Amino acid sequence: VQRIGQDIFRSGLIDYWQGQCPLTGITDTALLRASHIVPWKDCTSDAERLDVHNGLLLSALWDAAFDRGLVTFDDEGQPQFSPSLSDSARAELRWQDPIPLTDKHRKRLIWHRTNLFVSQGVA
Repeated sequence: VQRIGQDIFRSGLIDYWQGQCPLTGITDTALLRASHIVPWKDCTSDAERLDVHNGLLLSALWDAAFDRGLVTFDDEGQPQFSPSLSDSARAELRWQDPIPLTDKHRKRLIWHRTNLFVSQGVA
């Protein structure tokens, strides 16, 4: 069952990010995902779930890595890669420029880095 409001969140992110992944420039909406920084289940309110500053419009590959905590972003929007991510996978995560972030994004990315990012290698 689709989460109520997910389509609103996605539409808001498409507008906010001007219909493209800020990392890769991909504009094919079939390949873009509305990625929550603080996941839906961990949001404290519906307003936070739908806030475009709690989201990134990412290509499907970047979304998968971000959602699993294999990548995150520093305060300058530079990708940070988990040691668990193989060198070949890192090479496939091609990107052009850092993500332009607001302070609202940065606040939520602190949560992502603290709670989801896999900062240690898997034993």
